Amino acid sequence: MDAKEISLNEKEVRPVVDLLNDYLANYHVHYQKLRGCHWNIKGQNFFTLHVKFEELYTNAQLTIDEIAERVLTLGKPPHSRFSDYIKESTIKEIDTIGLKDLDMVDAVLEDMATLIQLERELLEASDAASDDGTNDMVNRFMQFKEKNTWMLRSFAGKK
Repeated sequence: MDAKEISLNEKEVRPVVDLLNDYLANYHVHYQKLRGCHWNIKGQNFFTLHVKFEELYTNAQLTIDEIAERVLTLGKPPHSRFSDYIKESTIKEIDTIGLKDLDMVDAVLEDMATLIQLERELLEASDAASDDGTNDMVNRFMQFKEKNTWMLRSFAGKK
């Protein structure tokens, strides 16, 4: 299958697919960071953040699957090797063992800012390619992160 099967121009969709694969790589690193935060949270905020990190990694897991399936829908294979994710991701791994609770929140907020920036790039590229399906999907993902950014910033006492 290729993009023309869903009435899209192959040449115009290529940048969207490339950005989706970059987005997928970043999401995988973000997902694993959330898992590490969930597993390694300690301190007074344990009960609150343990549940929040689980909510976020569960959402990330579903998002990852949707991104990969969208790449397939556009007629290309999604990246699927951890070595590719690490190489392509601008989000970096961190060691969550012993990391303070609010430092974990800061790390998640940094990831979300990076992902929102990638989403804005994807919205522009998908708009240019008349790819409304990708645009709608990414917009939904961005709205989730924008809301959770506000909540995490409020939790951490940030402006």
